[in-house]
Amino acid sequence: MPAKLIDGKKLSEEILAKVGKRVSKLKQKPVLAVVLVGNSPASQLYVEKKRQACEKVGVQSKLYSFCESVSQEEVVAQVKELNSDKSVNGILVQLPLPKNFDRNTVLEAVSPAKDVDGFSAENLGKLAIGVEEMISCTASGIIKMIESTGTELKGKNCCIVNHSIVVGRPLTMLLLNKNATVSVCHQFTKNLSEFTKNADVLITATGIPGLIKKEMVKEGAIVIDAGIARVGKKVVGDVEFDSVKEIASAITPVPGGAGPMTIACLIENTVKAAENQ
Repeated sequence: MPAKLIDGKKLSEEILAKVGKRVSKLKQKPVLAVVLVGNSPASQLYVEKKRQACEKVGVQSKLYSFCESVSQEEVVAQVKELNSDKSVNGILVQLPLPKNFDRNTVLEAVSPAKDVDGFSAENLGKLAIGVEEMISCTASGIIKMIESTGTELKGKNCCIVNHSIVVGRPLTMLLLNKNATVSVCHQFTKNLSEFTKNADVLITATGIPGLIKKEMVKEGAIVIDAGIARVGKKVVGDVEFDSVKEIASAITPVPGGAGPMTIACLIENTVKAAENQ
């Protein structure tokens, strides 16, 4: 029996509807400041999608755009200025940054209270000790997609093929907080299939098209594909969707899975920050 499709777009709309109700109860519209460096078409597209989601629920989005030649110091100064601006509730630094930037320095400049991406050392540290405040949007969205299947994560074998601060590391901690057993792999893991084949829940986010094949997936597994790449004119994930869907119990599409959920969780974090402030 083919896998159930986990519709990230539909789930994201449900989240945004709930968030919109919370916004309507606030005296002032929450404000999300987005810092964009360079003119990458992909980054500009993501920023526009975030703006549209903000507009849908009544959150105000402000864009602070810099050319590729800007210095890291100028960007950090802008972030610090936004930290001090009481009208701004959330700050998002659009990744990736130029190669000559030190990503951690820029991200650490964001106040933890306004860190709606959940990338600061303070917020990641809190997550490591089980305090879930500002959580990585992609990781949070993935948990919501898994739970939408009715699966209880307690005791489940989960394999993550990604070890970044965006997905793998925060997701590992979220899963451990739910008493799952977690294996963390990546594109350099030797004998990757030994780990993926044992997983009740398999999450991948490498951006390597076709990395996960049918023979690497346990029958009945939940498969979350948060990878994204372009092959010709087609957008694809890490998973060979057509073959894997024949043995998985549930699977996310690409596009239409992790992407919309990431944006919905970002807006949710922004409203949470506004409520806390």
